[in-house]
Amino acid sequence: MPALPLSRRQALVAAGALALVLVLAGKLLAGGSAHRAPAFAPARAAPPAPPPLLVVDVAGAVRRPGLYRLAHGSRVADAVAKAGGAGAKAALDGVNLAAPLADGEQVVVPSRTPGGGAVAPAGSSPVATSGPVSLSTATAEQLDALPGIGPVTAQKIVDYRTAHGAFRSVDELDAISGIGPAKLDQLRGLVVP
Repeated sequence: MPALPLSRRQALVAAGALALVLVLAGKLLAGGSAHRAPAFAPARAAPPAPPPLLVVDVAGAVRRPGLYRLAHGSRVADAVAKAGGAGAKAALDGVNLAAPLADGEQVVVPSRTPGGGAVAPAGSSPVATSGPVSLSTATAEQLDALPGIGPVTAQKIVDYRTAHGAFRSVDELDAISGIGPAKLDQLRGLVVP
């Protein structure tokens, strides 16, 4: 193929055009991504952290009394099972195995006495054996054992329940004279509807 004769001016223009094409091609290849939105990998939602474990003290007529860590939503039955189960002399009829557990609670499994009754270990309280007190089913005596609730206020709670039916929320205690916001906050965690 014969060579095309180019003048010096034509060669310079061709070289300039070629340089311009190369510069534009380089910018397009290197900087072209700057004109588009950066491609990021879609963010994954971090899995929710598991709730902290409850720590409960299991005492009394169980095989391995002690402190145990249990998942939120656990029941007294779960705590007794974690402690190796009830001992041979346990009086489980004195324990509400279905009661929900609260952090820092003591679960006491009483021992049977020779006469057929039950006795809780020394230093344990009757409120601690059954977990949170149910406002809808507790007796006046059980309510009276709560901090800040005397016999008069306990009777008012029972009367309110009789007049209005079962409690649907702990906040309903606010409707009872003698129970204000401070006392209501003190009772949260100790009572359930």
